[in-house]
Amino acid sequence: MEEKTKKGVAILGSTGSIGTQALEVIESKPDNFEVELLTANGNCTLLIEQAKKFKPNAVVIADESKYKLVSDALWPLDIKVYAGHDALSQCVEMEGIDIVLTALVGYAGLKPTLAAINAGKHIALSNKETLVVAGDLVTQLAREKGVNIYPVDSEHSAIFQCLVGDFHNPIEKIYLTASGGPFRGKTIEDLKHVTRAQALKHPNWEMGAKITIDSASLMNKGLEVIEAKWLFNLKPEQIDVIVHPQSIIHSLVQFEDGSMKAQMGLPDMKLPIQYALAFPQRLKSNFPRFNFMDYPNLTFEQPDIKTFKNLGLAFKALELGGNAACVLNAANEIVVDAFLNDKISFLKMPEVIERCMQDIAFVQKPTLEEYVNTDEQTRLLAQELI
Repeated sequence: MEEKTKKGVAILGSTGSIGTQALEVIESKPDNFEVELLTANGNCTLLIEQAKKFKPNAVVIADESKYKLVSDALWPLDIKVYAGHDALSQCVEMEGIDIVLTALVGYAGLKPTLAAINAGKHIALSNKETLVVAGDLVTQLAREKGVNIYPVDSEHSAIFQCLVGDFHNPIEKIYLTASGGPFRGKTIEDLKHVTRAQALKHPNWEMGAKITIDSASLMNKGLEVIEAKWLFNLKPEQIDVIVHPQSIIHSLVQFEDGSMKAQMGLPDMKLPIQYALAFPQRLKSNFPRFNFMDYPNLTFEQPDIKTFKNLGLAFKALELGGNAACVLNAANEIVVDAFLNDKISFLKMPEVIERCMQDIAFVQKPTLEEYVNTDEQTRLLAQELI
């Protein structure tokens, strides 16, 4: 039997920002990767286009009403087509898949990620909410199954890259860097009349709408703090956030001898995507190179958690443990959606999240079922509060 030379990749959320960039990476490395599975929520036009180009074994369209459209388009190519959210969790178990890139947005990533780990597939994780919601269950299952979780977020990829060769050395502290988003330096007064369009203008990164709003409110950094705890097995006091407007240093690790390692580069998600998919190899790339003379000054400042309350709420959820981060995430998904649809103001978002964290029953050691119930109850309460 000839040895397999290419990694079989499944991309959950192939039509989103991370998914489309991952396909560009794969296209540039045909000797290293082949696409086995592509999935999309509702964007069937782009999914069909991607499937025709990359010819995966199967595709899943989560929106069941679009099944026939996708099926008819791909039938001549002999590509299997499935529909519905349950199909996501079933298809990640397919034989040819070596690594699953979870690039779905939000809570939707949890069940398929658990299914992939259960089937012994390595994970390239771009869906931070999976670890925010149920980090204990996900990491425990990964340990049991001998599955590696490779972070795709630029900050966690940076920490992971700094730890390669140093996994045996205890971490004293990590610093996650934040650009500060479009409203860095603004006061509460300034933020009273923020519009959707203003919040969607990120200074350094091209991302989907949900994550861009999370960056503007600093919730994205809060979710990353919780994700870092589970990825690197840290205590809350070992995680710090520092605002670094140029987004060149992607994050830092401080070891017990006081030495610090940082990973640097231009803001480009393709690098962490390629690193996660190819690990332990570093594949040659033609990504733009960083030039020190273009950035003679790199600056750092403390995040303003009085103005941007979401970061403080995330640290509080981390301290509480249990289902607190699940509540934080569910409430945030509802308020961001409401903000994007002009139903709630920018400053009202943290108020609703805080109320949910106070009012939803706390569970110290939740089962998967209790996480699912917490998520449902929080969403209902957040809707009522809006």
